[in-house]
Amino acid sequence: MSDLFYDFASIDYPVIDSDAHVNEPPDLWQQRVPKKWKERAPFVQHTEHGDLWVFDAGKQRWPMGLTATAGLSYFQYHPMCNTYETMRPSSFDTAARLGDMDADGIYAQILYPSVTLKGARIYSGERDLQLACVRAYNDWLLEFCADSNGRLLGQALIPTTGTGDAVAELEAAIRGDHRGAVISSFPNGTLQPKPEDDRFWEIAQEAAFPVAIHIGSFLPDSPKADAGTGKAWTGLAFVGKAAWTKAGGQTLGVVCDVLFSGIFEKFPKLSIVLVEANIGWIPTLLEQADDMFRRYRWYTKATEEMSGMPSEVFCRNFFATFMLDSVGVELRHRMNVDHLMWSTDFPHSGSDWPDSRITAERIFRGVPKSDVRKMLHSNCKRLYKLEHIPDDLAQI
Repeated sequence: MSDLFYDFASIDYPVIDSDAHVNEPPDLWQQRVPKKWKERAPFVQHTEHGDLWVFDAGKQRWPMGLTATAGLSYFQYHPMCNTYETMRPSSFDTAARLGDMDADGIYAQILYPSVTLKGARIYSGERDLQLACVRAYNDWLLEFCADSNGRLLGQALIPTTGTGDAVAELEAAIRGDHRGAVISSFPNGTLQPKPEDDRFWEIAQEAAFPVAIHIGSFLPDSPKADAGTGKAWTGLAFVGKAAWTKAGGQTLGVVCDVLFSGIFEKFPKLSIVLVEANIGWIPTLLEQADDMFRRYRWYTKATEEMSGMPSEVFCRNFFATFMLDSVGVELRHRMNVDHLMWSTDFPHSGSDWPDSRITAERIFRGVPKSDVRKMLHSNCKRLYKLEHIPDDLAQI
């Protein structure tokens, strides 16, 4: 019994959160993009319905209510109404973030955006404006992480303006102190793989630099919000859509597009990270993918593009993060337990801050401690090369 996990107090290693978020400062792009782009760069509009992000001189607006719920009760959740004055400063202030992490029992966090969670194209379809906004965010994120003593690890955004631009930003991220890259399309900027993408994958593989796909991105159209009323996020249908997304519904198609793109034959050491889609759906997909491959591989000539079984490729090349997914944890051995990583989603609506300890105890109760350690610490540390994080709390 002593080898099974039952309480958070038994953890003697630093917990690494594989998916947390920043709420970008309201003046980030206005302060950092070249003067000629300021009128069209993202800015915060203060309204009677709360703060709204405005993109490309009003072509899109996006409320931030559900991206800053940490510390609120469920009765206070609302897609609108939130402001930078009322949200927890840890969304955009380094010292405040570290304090909130300490309160939650979290040592380190892998950081994703909020404003650009849907992909860099939300900034603008105009190449130069988008690139300026991407660079402004990536530079700010490095600064946000710099004073954290290695506890905050940024993921660089990759633009959707073509393979050359994607490669240039990837190389800049690798030269800097980012620990991975976030894509919202194939490197060529579309949702279809192309041979020209190979240079991007080659660089990521050579640098052992993980490439992440977060829910809400890699979609045919950048979703638009009814910024005036928040109706897009209300009603029973929205709850169903949210459940579908968190159960992997949105990610299933993306995984199949990437898994069956043929890139892993050329780049067998490339690491793709699926973020915030949870994991319980993965065993079913792998079972069906293998079955269809066995039945159809000859007449489709799929064997010319994929030599191994789809499940083998997935378990070798894909990592996945999860939050509240006890079913997925039970099925962990139907995947690759060495590639599964727990996360908090802080400060978004999936976060249980400051009670992540309770959530962890609920999810991992009765699981071997060795597996829990992998999902809370070792897998993330290995993937992102976090050698500076000790394996023992006593060493901190």
